[in-house]
Amino acid sequence: MDFSTVNWLAVVASVVASMVIGGVWFGPKTFFPIWWKAIGKPEHQAPGAENAGGGAGMAMVWVLLVVASTVQIVAMALMVHALGSLTGGVTLVSGALTGFLMWLGFVAPASLTNKLFADQLKAWVIEMGSHLITYVVIGAILGAWR
Repeated sequence: MDFSTVNWLAVVASVVASMVIGGVWFGPKTFFPIWWKAIGKPEHQAPGAENAGGGAGMAMVWVLLVVASTVQIVAMALMVHALGSLTGGVTLVSGALTGFLMWLGFVAPASLTNKLFADQLKAWVIEMGSHLITYVVIGAILGAWR
């Protein structure tokens, strides 16, 4: 692994893009209400209400979300570089294709297993739409911003 191939500004931009995509996808006027019901939560239960400390609990959720996103995007940057090197160069298209392949080969199947056993296929479909867009956009950013 050669971390010198990672464009850290592109990583930061990708983390921001990931948060924006997730915020829009799971907004109150988009898929959040359907997803919330699909995971079996009652409408009146606010996200994070079960976390100890209320607002402090949600703050931890956001910190962990940013950390997880950053780890994921650094790994994606390494894959974009590795796969781009095999296909004639790292570009926006090779990055987007890498994002799609990572989603198709790892994210979607691993998550599907969990959701099938939890009887939450509808939630899986909603989550995978968000992940698909996020992975392709992140891959494109990482591939284009060299």
